[in-house]
Amino acid sequence: MDLRQLRTFHAIAELGSLSKAADRLRVAQPALSRQVKLLEHELKSELFVRNGRGMSLTSAGQMLRDRSSGLVREIERIRDDIRSLGDRPSGQVILGIVPTVSSVLSARIARRAVAELPGVSLRIVESYGGHLVEWLHRGEADLAIIYGPPVDWHLTVETLGRDRLVAVGPIGSGLAARDPVDLAWLLGRKLALPSHSHGLRILVEKAAARRDLPVEVLVEADSFRVLTSIVEEGIGFTLLPPSAIRAEVQAGRLETASLARPGITRELLLASPSDKAASIAGAAVAGLIRAEIAALVAEGRWDFQVEGEPR
Repeated sequence: MDLRQLRTFHAIAELGSLSKAADRLRVAQPALSRQVKLLEHELKSELFVRNGRGMSLTSAGQMLRDRSSGLVREIERIRDDIRSLGDRPSGQVILGIVPTVSSVLSARIARRAVAELPGVSLRIVESYGGHLVEWLHRGEADLAIIYGPPVDWHLTVETLGRDRLVAVGPIGSGLAARDPVDLAWLLGRKLALPSHSHGLRILVEKAAARRDLPVEVLVEADSFRVLTSIVEEGIGFTLLPPSAIRAEVQAGRLETASLARPGITRELLLASPSDKAASIAGAAVAGLIRAEIAALVAEGRWDFQVEGEPR
């Protein structure tokens, strides 16, 4: 196996298509097909099932992907760091962001990276915290913005600050006029919340348990966009960070009210693999993240308590 073969393999595995991989790698399809055949011959196993819809991994291919993805990324980081010495940062950085933060931060980070880090290819992936932690461990992401607290993650984490949750209701519900609302009052309404494995649901249930309050959920939805749509339709109430629904509130599609003290807050973290040194490009992107969060807070676009102390 060589690096070129592995890069080809991973591009096809991700895209599910030889032609799409050829476009990404800028290599002719016959050359990519030949590299795959050489790799399969060396491993004495078929790595892909070829069908009319494209190419999918066999069990052997899945094993190769799981065990080699971090290795390929590490070799690419070494190459990028050497090229970055004495010059501007260069190379690819894969940044994962949880959905409620992505809606506020992703476009601003992308715009800033294009302007200030022209040699860096930034790829932003939106997913939930559990998936992002797994990708960091597998070496498939370089950085992730996720909610804490970090429990047995075995990652390097830095606290960016704390985000508060507010009650969110449909227009005409009278929620805004009740500001602030007691948690007991809110939990007595029809609720739409994520499922039990979701960090936001865990926070709400812990806050309720401290006051011996029941949590009865009418609809569960693990999608941030689905939650806001459910509330807009008048089906129920939910809790979200105000920054994530700023546009909907300004457009008159949702109402919010703060929670009466002590409220509920979430710790926002910047995480990276603990067994690998940060690349020069990755460190530069991390700097942009901190600067952009500070700018959003200064502009009054994010009600966020900045901390920023490394763990």
